[in-house]
Order: sequence, then structure tokens, then C-alpha cells
Amino acid sequence: MSKSTLVIDDDPSFNAILVRTLERRGHPALGALDVPSALAAARDRKLGRVVLDLNLNGSSGLALIPQLLEINPACRIVVLTGYASIATAVDAVKLGAIQYLAKPVEIEAILSAFDDDDSPDVDLPPSDEPLSVDRLEWEHIQRVLNENDGNVSATARALKMHRRTLQRKLSKRPVKT
Repeated sequence: MSKSTLVIDDDPSFNAILVRTLERRGHPALGALDVPSALAAARDRKLGRVVLDLNLNGSSGLALIPQLLEINPACRIVVLTGYASIATAVDAVKLGAIQYLAKPVEIEAILSAFDDDDSPDVDLPPSDEPLSVDRLEWEHIQRVLNENDGNVSATARALKMHRRTLQRKLSKRPVKT
């Protein structure tokens, strides 16, 4: 299997920097900024590794995991997100990702995730304290958003919340535990 890495992230700067960093470390890499170009790259090349952003232009990157694994069942997928939640971490691993890492992340953590041959893991530090009410709300919103395949309007309806209110909540950084 090829060790080429596909970086799927809609932030052009982050995408380019990660591709360049991987290549400098001796790992051939290419970038895709959206779902169609990611799927085209996956079909055109036998990719061994995928770094996938959870949020791709407002849609869930989780929906891409089964499609990528259908194209190449042996590819290893690491999910990156700036909005980590337990619900999406569990879902990512259930769908076939080998690791879930919260941004900002060091390149060593990404490479280590690919080199780790153990079972899938979720890189979220455990806490002895209960989650705050705000954090519980964030987790619930993320779970419902994932159940609705990233569709904000459907999620707002399911939560009985105005769509703009939900969009405001989603645009904020997740609250601390």
C-alpha cells in the first residue's frame, strides 16, 4: 500500500502548510480543499493515509469516511478538528477513522497516529470533573448535527432552535469542560 497522504481541509493555508510539512518529513502528500476533489484524488491514486478535517465548508467530514474506505479499504484516516466533541470522536472511530485529534496538533501526533498499529483511539483527555452545562449543550448539538449529516437547517429543526441561533452557536469555539 502506498504511503502517500491526502490532506482534506477547506482552509487553503492550513492545507498547504500540512502538505509541505509532510513532504519535508519524507511523506509524499497532496491536498484537497473540498469533497469532490478529495474523492477524485482518492480514486486516481492509491492513498495509504488521509488527514481529514471534521468541518468542510460547513458540512461534516464524517460523511466522507465511508466513501474513502469504499475506494480504498486499507487507507488509514486521521480526523482533525478545531471543535472536538466526544460524540463526533466516537462517531469518527465507529466509521473507520484510526484517530481523532483536536487542533492545534503537532505533526508528530499525526505521524504517530498513522504509525500506531493498535486499535482506534480518541485523543481527548479524560476528566474527573463533570461537564459544564454549556459543554453538555455543545456535545448535544454536535451529536444532533452529526445525526443530520451536517445539515444545519435539519439540525435546527430537530433541536427546535432557529437556524441563525444554531449557526451562531456553531461559529463559536467549543466551551471548555
